[in-house]
Parts: sequence; structure tokens; C-alpha cells
Amino acid sequence: MQALVDAETAAGDDDQPEPTLLEQMGGISGLIYSSLPVLVFVPMNSFLGLTAAIWASLGVAAAILVWRLVRRGPIQPAISGFLGVGVCAFIAYRMGEAKGFFLFGIYASLVYGGAFLLSLVVRWPLAGVIWGALNGHGTGWRSDKAAMRLYDIATAVWAVVFVARYLVQNHLYASNSTGLLAAARIGMGWPLTAVAALVTFWAVRKAGHLPSQQKAEAAASGAQAPDSAV
Repeated sequence: MQALVDAETAAGDDDQPEPTLLEQMGGISGLIYSSLPVLVFVPMNSFLGLTAAIWASLGVAAAILVWRLVRRGPIQPAISGFLGVGVCAFIAYRMGEAKGFFLFGIYASLVYGGAFLLSLVVRWPLAGVIWGALNGHGTGWRSDKAAMRLYDIATAVWAVVFVARYLVQNHLYASNSTGLLAAARIGMGWPLTAVAALVTFWAVRKAGHLPSQQKAEAAASGAQAPDSAV
């Protein structure tokens, strides 16, 4: 009986709410903030030129980072956003063209899309590999055909998202359509990321690999263990 009590107590103590996908991405405000540097860059470039646009986008990214620090909110999305804007601004400055601001994102999408497609070919779907690494359940799921199929689906969705971003935005880049590039960057950015993340969450949940599911299984195993004290 004592083992059952201990298992229930441990389960209750560890039952902390897991952060949602939206929270991990910085919440609604984080999704909005990620679009602001791009929204500032394009009109500033049109009216005041490339140099002003570069400094304005960097200023907005820095202001978002400071705001996050002051508000004590999640700063990882803001730090990543600031570094990303910095790289994009540097490329635009070196090229001397506004469309260079989007070049890094275009080729990053190509690399990510290729990596996710290759992982399907070699039977190491990245959605499962990344989730396993982040949550410590390793790669044992590869021996489970059902789990493999689920992670294949999630990985394929990520591949489609990245390849679609590359194809559309590379076409607009070649056409010198800076305004449309900005629209595509935002429209194909976090909205599509959210869709792919939801599919991944569905796959992880169906595979039984959510942390809360693993805690419940561990508690149930402890409750069913033989108790020599009875």
C-alpha cells in the first residue's frame, strides 16, 4: 500500500502544467513582435532609403528585447529575433539592396527543408529526433512502427512548410518584389510554423510521448509494483 501512496504523491507533486506551443513561441505578443521589424523595414526603405530602413528594423528589434527584459517575459524569442534581424540587416547592407534583407531567411528555409526531407529518406524523421532530444526519451520510438508513421507525418509537414517558403520567396526575390517578399515572410512565417507545430503536437500525443503522459505511465507502473511491506 505504501508504494501506491508514494506513487500518487509523486504524481501530484510533479503534475506541473506544461507550457503550450503558443507559450513556447512567445505567446500572441511574441508572434506579433516577430513581424514588426519586417513591417518597419519595407516602408522605411521606400520613403527614407536602405540605411534608414536597416537602422529602424534593428531599433525595433532592440526595443522588443528591452521591453521583454523590463516585463520579465520570455526573452529567448526576442533574443533570437534580434540576432536574426541583425544578420538580415548586415546582408542587406553588404549587398546594398533592400531585398537582401530577406536572403538569409530564404536560404535558411532551403536548408531546413532539405534536412527534413533527408531525414525521411534515411528513416530518422527529425520531428521525432528533435522531440526526443528535448524531452529525454531518446530514440527508442524508432522500433515502434506506429510512432514512426506519426513522426514521418509531422516531419513531412515541416518539410512542406520550409520548401514552400523557399519556392515562393525565392521567386519573389528574383522578381525584385520587396513588398511582396515582406508579405510572404510574414504570411508564411509564424502562421505556417503554428500549423506544423500543431501537427507535431498531435503526433507526439498520439505516440504517447507527451511529458504528462510519461509521468502518468510512470505513476501507474509504481502503483502496480509489488509491495513487500503489505
